[in-house]
Amino acid sequence: MKLFTPDFGLIFWMFVAFGVLFVILWKFAWPVILKSVDSRADLIDKGVEYAQNAKEQLDKAQATADELIKNAQRKQADMLREADKLKSQIIDEARSAAQAEAQKVMDAAKASIAQQQKEAEQALRSSVGSIALDIAQKVVQQRMADDKAQQQLVDKLLTEIESQN
Repeated sequence: MKLFTPDFGLIFWMFVAFGVLFVILWKFAWPVILKSVDSRADLIDKGVEYAQNAKEQLDKAQATADELIKNAQRKQADMLREADKLKSQIIDEARSAAQAEAQKVMDAAKASIAQQQKEAEQALRSSVGSIALDIAQKVVQQRMADDKAQQQLVDKLLTEIESQN
């Protein structure tokens, strides 16, 4: 069993070698390892901070984009309402102008009809007066055929004229 039990000298030199290796590692390797771990941790922290900043900026950009979209939709709705209102106003104005023009045409037609009616009445009166004079002339000529009737008519007319004065 001596095979499995080490000698005191072997154990001593193993401890000395381990101690020397430990001191060398502690003095030279450990600070480099800690420094690289610290720089890696700083790099990771910076990466996390950068990612958080990027996320905040992305959220702000998304909020800004949403606000711009809402404003654009609001403006579009306002423009559509304004266009509809303008369309209604133009239609109303055109309708009013057409009614005013139709009223002018109707008034002109009424005036023209009234003028033509007056002219027709005047022409009718002239024609009737002319016809009446012709009839009266023919009647008077028939009655005045004899001298006695002529004398009676003249006396009657003179009497009427004297009574009027």
